[in-house]
Amino acid sequence: MEKLGKLYIGTSGWVYGHWEGIFYPNDLPSKDKLKYYSQHFKTAEVNYSFYHLPRPATYQKWYSQTPADFIFAVKASKFITHIKRLKGVKTAWKTFLENALNLKEKLGPILFQFPPSFRATEDNVKRLENFLKDIRNKIAMAELLRIAMEFREKTWYNQKIYNLLKRYNVAWVIADSPRYPRADEVTADFIYIRMHGSQTMFSSKYTKKELSLLAEKIKKWQKQEIDIYCYFNNDLHGYAIENARELLGFLKR
Repeated sequence: MEKLGKLYIGTSGWVYGHWEGIFYPNDLPSKDKLKYYSQHFKTAEVNYSFYHLPRPATYQKWYSQTPADFIFAVKASKFITHIKRLKGVKTAWKTFLENALNLKEKLGPILFQFPPSFRATEDNVKRLENFLKDIRNKIAMAELLRIAMEFREKTWYNQKIYNLLKRYNVAWVIADSPRYPRADEVTADFIYIRMHGSQTMFSSKYTKKELSLLAEKIKKWQKQEIDIYCYFNNDLHGYAIENARELLGFLKR
C-alpha cells in the first residue's frame, strides 16, 4: 500500500458567534464549542494566541476537550511578529513556547504571521536568520518543533529566503488571498496552507473548481510523504466550515 503524508484540514479559529445555527447548535454553550468542533475536524488553528498569551491551564483545557488524534496549530503572539518584529524576543518566545507545550503531543506547527509592512531588508533578513538559529539550537524541543512562516510583502518572495527556510526546516506558508502575493514553495518536511478567501479576505467562498484544483495539489504532495496542514480563514457565513468539508470530500475521491 502506498505510503502517504498525513493530512490535517480545519479552520482558523473555532469561536465565531455567527457560526451558531450554521455549524454550532443555537443552544450550545461556548465552553462546549471546541469539543463539538473536534467531532467534525481533527485540527484547528489557534488565533486566540495571536492576541493574548494563553495560560498553561487554557492549553490543558483544550487538550482535555479534544480526541487523542487532534492537532492544534498555534499562531505566535503578535508581540513577537508585529511589535518586536523578531528583535529581542528570546524571553517572549520562551514563555510562549513553554505554555504551548502544555498541548503535549497535540501541538502541531507554530505559525508566525508577519505584517505587510515587514519587508525583507538586510536587517530584517538577518533578524530572521538569527531567530531561527537561536530557537533551533538553544531551546529544548525547538529542534523538533514544526514552524511555519507567512510573509505578506513581496520582497520576501525570492530564492534566498526559500533557501534560508529550507536550512532550518521551516515551512513557507502557502497563503491564498486577493490582497497578498502567493508562492507554492515547499521549504520543509511539511506543508502549511492558509485559505483566506480568493475574492474577498475572510468573506468569500471558494468554488468547487478552486477546491478541486487544491485537492489535486495536495494529493501530489501526499505522494511525496509530506504532511499537510490546511486551514480555512474565510469565516464569514461559515464558509470556512463549508469549504473545509468540501475539500475533505474531494480528497476522498
